[in-house]
Amino acid sequence: MRVLVTGGAGFIGSHFVRQTLGGAYSELADAEVVVLDKLTYAGNEANLDPVADNPRLRFVRGDICDAGVVTEVMRGVDLVVHFAAESHVDRSIAGSADFVITNVAGTQTLLQAALDAGVGRFVHVSTDEVYGSIEEGSWPEDHPLLPNSPYSASKASSDLLARSFHRTYGLDVCITRCSNNYGPYQFPEKVVPLFVTNLLDGKQVPLYGDGLNVRDWLHIDDHCRGIALVAASGRAGEIYNIGGGTELTNRELTERLLAAVGAGWEMVRPVEDRKGHDRRYSVDITKISTELGYRPRIDFETGLADTVRWYAEHRAWWEPLKNR
Repeated sequence: MRVLVTGGAGFIGSHFVRQTLGGAYSELADAEVVVLDKLTYAGNEANLDPVADNPRLRFVRGDICDAGVVTEVMRGVDLVVHFAAESHVDRSIAGSADFVITNVAGTQTLLQAALDAGVGRFVHVSTDEVYGSIEEGSWPEDHPLLPNSPYSASKASSDLLARSFHRTYGLDVCITRCSNNYGPYQFPEKVVPLFVTNLLDGKQVPLYGDGLNVRDWLHIDDHCRGIALVAASGRAGEIYNIGGGTELTNRELTERLLAAVGAGWEMVRPVEDRKGHDRRYSVDITKISTELGYRPRIDFETGLADTVRWYAEHRAWWEPLKNR
């Protein structure tokens, strides 16, 4: 089997690649993995260092919007797992054009190439942010899409494109929507690595608004395992939510991170709230649990402690990223 992983040098994609080549997913045992990554600011080839010498790995530096490159790497591919995306909400608020180009046009380029190449399955990795904000309860997969940021709007658009290629052309497409990820190798603009690395350097951390926005936290290992299950056994044309089962306000998350590094609340700097800041996210994982047997395995306390330890022990990885 040959698997094309777009964005495979990023945070989530590289974890999926490392796990796949390490034999974590029986469904993908002995698979050849082709990574396509543009290596923008958030892509880092060093994320693949643990498997760089694996003969089943091929790395291609290229843009998912480049039809020529995409057509070339799609040859002989059985499965596409599409992670590549612009994903930082603050950056999308500052300028949305790159998000539309990469997330929408790039996804269309991949879908068309997959269709033309006769790819067996296309897994489109998306986000819970496409649903908008929910005051209580949890979103099922058929909840209307009500994105509130340029980032989430671009991802919702790519979701609909992916669905349309299944409905119109019969391409075997599955869509996954995850809650907030955390874990090692996450680019230090996201809240967990940003706060941890700032605190390790004795710097304050910025807390938006009143700090009461709620997120569900999902360890990267659980997320990628859920994707592997969908890739192997998901029903064509279906959407699967993948959640972690730990809802925390941003203030509660901050308190846990402060405690993990032995810092006090004086290290928190309140800042003006983000424009269009969604109040709460929560995904219903009944479907993937019932159909595919998914359950999050890594409890948040253990996962967060391991993550903080990883950043403390890997300054050589994150310091250059923050300094540039």
